[in-house]
Amino acid sequence: MDVNRSIDLETDSRVMAATRILDAPRDLVWQAWTDPKHLAQWWGPDGFTTTTSAHDLRAGGVWRFVMHGLDGRDYENRITFDEVVKPERLVYRHAGGDDVEPVQFATTVTFDEIGGNGMPSRTRLTVRSVFPSAAERARVIRDYGADRGLAQTLARLGAHLATLMS
Repeated sequence: MDVNRSIDLETDSRVMAATRILDAPRDLVWQAWTDPKHLAQWWGPDGFTTTTSAHDLRAGGVWRFVMHGLDGRDYENRITFDEVVKPERLVYRHAGGDDVEPVQFATTVTFDEIGGNGMPSRTRLTVRSVFPSAAERARVIRDYGADRGLAQTLARLGAHLATLMS
């Protein structure tokens, strides 16, 4: 497994976790993850685009967005932020419902600055999503390709950051 980018589906059957080392300082990675202008450039699997209709980055705030798939299908999403600790951590809930995709999980994203001592600043990004059950995680992987989608989304984030750093 590549230490710079990995998806963990083995440690806990209810959890989908990912780690990626990004060649960008933590403040820039935070900005790319929390600013809708940046999110529109990289959020979602390969070939998807994302349109944000509401983004309130605070505890209790909601991010409403649509992921537009390659097949022309629109995937309505709603995320509610539970914790926002700039630039260290985001905790949020993706809730299913009548007006959004029927997918529920809680996610913690951590932004750890690494480097220093003359080395360029880099960021270890960790994304840990916990599903209500192992069966629900399996369904989301089967029906939505969530594991591949997460890996592709983080790769797109890395590519977006590379354009910002050049």
